[in-house]
Amino acid sequence: MSRIQAVFERLEAQGRKALIPFITVGDPSPSLTVPLMRALVDAGADIIELGIPFSDPMADGPTIQRASERALANGVDLRRVFEAVAGFREQNSDTPVVLMGYANPIESTGTDAFIAEAVKTGVDGVLVVDYPPEECEKFAECLRANAIDLIFLLAPTSSPDRVARVATQASGYVYYVSLKGVTGSGVPDIEALAERILEIRSATGLPVGVGFGIRDAATAKAVAMTADAVIVGSRIIEEIERSKPDEVVSRVRALVAELREGIDAAGRPA
Repeated sequence: MSRIQAVFERLEAQGRKALIPFITVGDPSPSLTVPLMRALVDAGADIIELGIPFSDPMADGPTIQRASERALANGVDLRRVFEAVAGFREQNSDTPVVLMGYANPIESTGTDAFIAEAVKTGVDGVLVVDYPPEECEKFAECLRANAIDLIFLLAPTSSPDRVARVATQASGYVYYVSLKGVTGSGVPDIEALAERILEIRSATGLPVGVGFGIRDAATAKAVAMTADAVIVGSRIIEEIERSKPDEVVSRVRALVAELREGIDAAGRPA
């Protein structure tokens, strides 16, 4: 059983939903990535998504694009991403870490070398935005052989055939993009979201995490009423941008604690 599966099973037994925050490795500086990861866990994160900096993050809005630009300017590459995971693992062997990024850095490194380093440093899941399921069967098989989950995106525009195809390759959880467009835009339509999640669950038994457009505890609570996990990225990056270097960790911790409280309220009676 992967660490991701174990987390969802534990939360289900507790009647709780997962909080999955996202940060970009090296933003605002490489030295703050591991302290931020630890702060996320302290504030109630169940799984951490780590962004691999990339020069052309086509699925991301301006906020996460800026995070990638800052990280690249700080000299962060895939090697330093794995160093961050390894540094986090020195004190935390339980919290799952998912690497989220694009195919180019992985292909440049080589998929075998990428997977070997992921295993060595303690990565639990990989989400490659531009790897469609029909083109990464071997990659998925190699990850599964090493107890690493391959996570896919689904969107409001995903057809039933696409959902079914993703279900054949995905493991860990499915990341449902609640909005059309890029990260950081709009507000989720909760009623439409609930209907869509039911459709996805009819095709796969995997937990469904929802991201895009979740900016506060109230929205996190509303999403958690339906989804198995709440994924927050752009709002956290904005908090990083607004913070002085010596305040970044404490302000991100406070924000994520508020989101945690909202999610947990979804499971409590009014």
